[in-house]
Amino acid sequence: MPAGCNVPSTRFVMGRKLPGRRFRLSLFTFPTALLLPESALSVVPAINPAPASMTDLLFESPGNPLPQNAEAGTFMTHDRKRIRYALFGATGRPLRGTVILLQGRNECIEKYFETIGDLQKAGFGVATFDWRGQGGSQRLHRNPRRGHVQRFAYYAADLEQFYQDIVLPDCRLPLFVLAHSTGALVALLAASGLVNQVQRMVLSAPLFVISGVPFSMRTARRLTGFLRLLGAGGMRLGGRRNDEPPAFEGNVLTSDPERFRRNARIYDVHPELALGSPSVAWVNAACRAAATVSDGEFLAGIHIPVLFIAAGADRVVSTRAIEDCARRMRSASLLTIDGARHEILQEVDVYREQLLAAAKAFMLGEVTSEA
Repeated sequence: MPAGCNVPSTRFVMGRKLPGRRFRLSLFTFPTALLLPESALSVVPAINPAPASMTDLLFESPGNPLPQNAEAGTFMTHDRKRIRYALFGATGRPLRGTVILLQGRNECIEKYFETIGDLQKAGFGVATFDWRGQGGSQRLHRNPRRGHVQRFAYYAADLEQFYQDIVLPDCRLPLFVLAHSTGALVALLAASGLVNQVQRMVLSAPLFVISGVPFSMRTARRLTGFLRLLGAGGMRLGGRRNDEPPAFEGNVLTSDPERFRRNARIYDVHPELALGSPSVAWVNAACRAAATVSDGEFLAGIHIPVLFIAAGADRVVSTRAIEDCARRMRSASLLTIDGARHEILQEVDVYREQLLAAAKAFMLGEVTSEA
């Protein structure tokens, strides 16, 4: 049993039910990092609904071994969507609590195996899950590689349910959040429900403003909202032909070729985990969520201490917008890592280790939000 995590009381765990409770729309191009891989759209399962073993839930690939002390399962959301999650017990001592790790768009649990291992060695347990519509969770579009959601409120509700049903009964306190990009945006949306539950949040390159587009987020919200009214919410928006993955040269995610290739191998070996371009509805929902959390009154209502970590060379989301929001939040502090690209946890060690060191110090109270 993982240190710091109890056995879940009801859910599929390690494959057993425990007792107890062709039209392509490309009006404009968004950054590739946001484009790579509920209306009347059909649901496509991403994983076997009745897994037989742990290897059916978590997948190793060359250079990306499964962390120690792993348990995995699925839970069903209130609107009947199946979500894959995993718990990892700490390997280092002393035990320091549990980090709720929230991924970005087009990511999966496997992409964070290295980071999970680092947190385990530091004495933290890790609780994480795949957002609905991606990774090993249930897909929401008839094209399983289409990133789709109607509202980010669904993501926030899934996080709240994960916290209530999995984390709270099964994981060691205190609790912290480490979230990246879209995951950081969802963490802020859900922050009011996590007060007095989560001690501190570390948000890496949160999505407030998308970079590299020829118009504002407000204009993008209006355009995509109009397309949704026309019934085009499920259509593909931008991206690459056939959703081919980008080459390392010219990528905007990381300057580390080895980690880039390792992450690409995850999807080569397990293509069912991959995601492609987002739908019109997804982009519209992201724009609306970003507008909500950027509002001054909303920021003033966040009482959990937050450390924003911005990437100085980010070409996916706006570093300036992150810095602006950090200044407007009483409970926030800011670290900008000069030279780092968007996916700091997938970056070369000189950048990545700065984030890990700052996150650990902040979670343990060695750096205050007023610093």
